Amino acid sequence: MPRNDSLEMGELTDTAFYILLSVVEPKHGYLIMQSIETMTNQRLTVGPASMYTTIKKLLAAGLIELFDDEDDKRKTYAATAKGMGLLQKNVEWRKDMVRHAEAIFQQKGVLEG
Repeated sequence: MPRNDSLEMGELTDTAFYILLSVVEPKHGYLIMQSIETMTNQRLTVGPASMYTTIKKLLAAGLIELFDDEDDKRKTYAATAKGMGLLQKNVEWRKDMVRHAEAIFQQKGVLEG
């Protein structure tokens, strides 16, 4: 059975989520990697191969675009309106996921408070 591309289904992998979140303000590749590490307190590190593969998918899906910052040496990317919309939907979905888990944990006495 063929694997569906998560972007086609409107879902963001963790890597795609953080890349898209990073380019809410235009950034070049190295700065994207640094900002993800900073945001996640070094819990998520995205290597160049994974990052550029994901960037190609985000570009193809129209979720990010090349941002013209007049620097010929580095490509800079920025989230599109479509990308921001999908990011917002994913944030709400992830909040729901946490609420669902907390409710189950509370029912089962796994979490305090």
